[in-house]
Amino acid sequence: MIEIAVIGEYEPDFNPHSSLNKAIKHSANNLGVETSVKWFSTEMFKNKKNLEPIAEYDAVWIAPGSPYKSLVGALNCIQYVRENNIPTFGTCGGFQHLVLEYARNIMGIEESQHAEYDPYSSKLIINKLNCSLAGKKLPITITNKQSKVFSLYNETKIEEKYYCNFGLNPDYQKKIDKAGLKVVGIDDTQEARIIELPNHKFYIGTLFVPQTRSTNEKPHPLITGFIKAAYR
Repeated sequence: MIEIAVIGEYEPDFNPHSSLNKAIKHSANNLGVETSVKWFSTEMFKNKKNLEPIAEYDAVWIAPGSPYKSLVGALNCIQYVRENNIPTFGTCGGFQHLVLEYARNIMGIEESQHAEYDPYSSKLIINKLNCSLAGKKLPITITNKQSKVFSLYNETKIEEKYYCNFGLNPDYQKKIDKAGLKVVGIDDTQEARIIELPNHKFYIGTLFVPQTRSTNEKPHPLITGFIKAAYR
């Protein structure tokens, strides 16, 4: 049994949430494995002492749907899974918070911020997109053929669907990449759409929501790779 923790505040009527559980099942069926999924509110992890239960899970998905109830709780959890090499997947808001945690704890930009929480911050690592991507299906180019992402898609040109209005501030894109959180997928304007941390069991963030196009007949390759990485 592969046990997966999902970090975020579950909303049954929000398609990127309801489809997440189903997408995990699609990939699990394809792999012939059993999975269980449990959602945790970010509020649970405001105190780092409460992170211990996460160690019992084989993989962690940082869910879309920000702003989270607790930014501190979300970042505490992300730091924990990154440092403990627990397979981690972040989609939409999850992508954004993977970037924010890395900026604060690895790059040392402690005052870095997300525009949903503080739009007037002078260190907006995550800012409002000039044009909302919500509901759009758009092309992406995978730029790094040595990445896990490329090995899972096995192609460089893909199309994915979005639900978001925020993304990585282009002013920080090269800095994030140089610091080790690699930008491995970009859109037609050269802006980051997929990130990956090399030398980690699985640490991938997508600004799009792959779970919304997964089916039992055609599971999404990134989600299948995520579950494979959770094998112990």
